[in-house]
Amino acid sequence: MRSRATWAVVGWALFACVMVSAATAADDGGLTPEFTQRLRGTVKMDATTRSLQNAMSGNNLQAIALNRRIVQQHNNVFSHKIKAKDITNQQMSGRCWMFASLNILRPAAIEKNNLKDFEFSESYLAFWDKMEKANTFLEDMIALSDRKPFDREMDFLLKEPMTDGGYWDYFVALVRKYGVVPKEVMPETVPSSDTKIMNAVLERRLRIDTITLREMAAKKKSIDELRAAKKRMLAEIYRILVLQYGEPPVEFEFRFVNKKDKVGPLNKYTPRSFYEKCVGVDLDQYVTLCNDPTYPYQKHYRLRRIRNVLDTPEFHYVNVPIDTLKQLALKGVLADDPVWFGADATHDMDRAQGIMQVDLFDYGAIYGVDLNQSKADRLFTRGGVSNHAMVLTGVDVRDDKPVKWLVENSWGTDRGHKGYWTMYDAWFDQHVYSIVIRKAYVPNEILKAFKEPSKEMPPWAPMFLPSN
Repeated sequence: MRSRATWAVVGWALFACVMVSAATAADDGGLTPEFTQRLRGTVKMDATTRSLQNAMSGNNLQAIALNRRIVQQHNNVFSHKIKAKDITNQQMSGRCWMFASLNILRPAAIEKNNLKDFEFSESYLAFWDKMEKANTFLEDMIALSDRKPFDREMDFLLKEPMTDGGYWDYFVALVRKYGVVPKEVMPETVPSSDTKIMNAVLERRLRIDTITLREMAAKKKSIDELRAAKKRMLAEIYRILVLQYGEPPVEFEFRFVNKKDKVGPLNKYTPRSFYEKCVGVDLDQYVTLCNDPTYPYQKHYRLRRIRNVLDTPEFHYVNVPIDTLKQLALKGVLADDPVWFGADATHDMDRAQGIMQVDLFDYGAIYGVDLNQSKADRLFTRGGVSNHAMVLTGVDVRDDKPVKWLVENSWGTDRGHKGYWTMYDAWFDQHVYSIVIRKAYVPNEILKAFKEPSKEMPPWAPMFLPSN
């Protein structure tokens, strides 16, 4: 015969089972008062928790989460460095890909013309990038004029008709068509350095033009009539850009000042002749390699409608393992060849000291939760994206393996270590998604993949947003 206490326990167990069964039967997924009441009992406001709450609610969270062990062990020593140049500054614009691309060419221009330093005009290329993006967008709107308003491709294109962002392929298309000019020939303006309002105006104008083109298409206007209207629209875009940037030069005079401060002859150039005579880098010798662990490796991929210049190939790449990406980047840097790379700049970057390291900000330890996630899972859940382009200009090698990398950024000298950053190898593994490298360093089996038909990817592929 059971005791009264035993029956009490059994009674409470039966009651709990009934309550769970009732809750399960009635559970529609919402937060019930009963569940929220139980939640209140899961956090014990003891002295330790109160101290942590006081610290977190009254201070900068990054400062609290900063992993002091990583900072204490950090140093700026590298076994190999490419000769330094002055740091550039994209300021309040999304032109990182353009700055990084031009920084790849700067050493060639400096060496070829025997200079102390040199900077190209980013404004010049940005002007034509926006003109080309406007033309491509309006052509896309003509091509898709029969699509429904909430078609996914239309939705993707209309969300951001005009951005600053881009890829190495965009840069190559611009240089081939428009050449380059020195910064002095077309310097920065206030709007070129802070593009938010200008882009908003351009996007509004392009959305208005979209409606006009769709209405014309609905009235069965011919393609010639639609393109005639598009040209009038582009004339308005051109005017907006001229007012913001100034008119880009067709021809200009320029003379170099060499390392010994000796002034060279005054020569006349077009932007394309300046590139040919004063830079001369063969852009056909570069390829883009990516690391996307959610797709098969050694395959050629292409993103539909991702291009700035209409009559050029869409953005394409070969997907390779991260170790391959790293080995090739190491070859380039050790050969004094700067390497363009695209990464996710939203994780574990300390802007004050220029450190890029996994778990640099240990938020998981503060909250008492596990925040670790694989690179593949971050891509699948949209928690990882290639959103910033920089340049590798050095490496620290120990036992034939890279320990950390020297990064030339385009955020000015006030961020990082005088504008340079230290990227630890674990950060490379987790957050680097692409490199641009000379074909000379790439194995033939990878180069052969570029000759294979490319698998088309949607423009909203998770790994890619235009780097900015």
